[in-house]
Amino acid sequence: MPYLRLGILIGLLMSTWVQARVPAKILVLGDSISAAYGMNIEQGWVSLWADSVQDRAHIINASMSGETSTGGLSRLPLLLEQHEPALVIIELGGNDGLRGYPIKQLKNNLLAMVQLSQASGARVALIPMQIPPNYGAAYTKKFFQTFSEVVAQSESSLLPFFLEPVALNPELMQADGIHPTAEAQPLMLATLEQALSQLLETLAEHSP
Repeated sequence: MPYLRLGILIGLLMSTWVQARVPAKILVLGDSISAAYGMNIEQGWVSLWADSVQDRAHIINASMSGETSTGGLSRLPLLLEQHEPALVIIELGGNDGLRGYPIKQLKNNLLAMVQLSQASGARVALIPMQIPPNYGAAYTKKFFQTFSEVVAQSESSLLPFFLEPVALNPELMQADGIHPTAEAQPLMLATLEQALSQLLETLAEHSP
């Protein structure tokens, strides 16, 4: 009997240890910027981040080139059901802006995605986007402000604009002037690194 009890105790301890080491699931829902357009997927910032935190988090990259906020919203419910993430990072809106879609539509879609994610039990963070100034000062300003407005209304988190260190450097942008090169990806990740680390710490503090 003592051996049986010892075996049961060891089994329980091992089970607890394994559960404690299960990495948090993080879903990245983005467009071509996060889908590593024009390069191998392993070179993109999401994959670089996944490699650096593989002992703490399991990163699911559900980004698609050309994706809009409407497309992301339509795909999100199934993704939440399939993966049950603890954190959802939304990097969408750039294609909405480049196509001149209404700001109100973008805001409503972002809010809906945040609310869907939170209803599933996930925390949410937004990566803001900016568009070229040739779309007009009023539109470009309102476009960028939309992300902080959504965060203020939804108790989500706003991450830094991670294209800032590369967008104006032609050597770090592909020929289209829109997509960063493979060399730009570590710089983009470095811009997010502190905020992402804080999010991982928060997940660890609130994990069961």
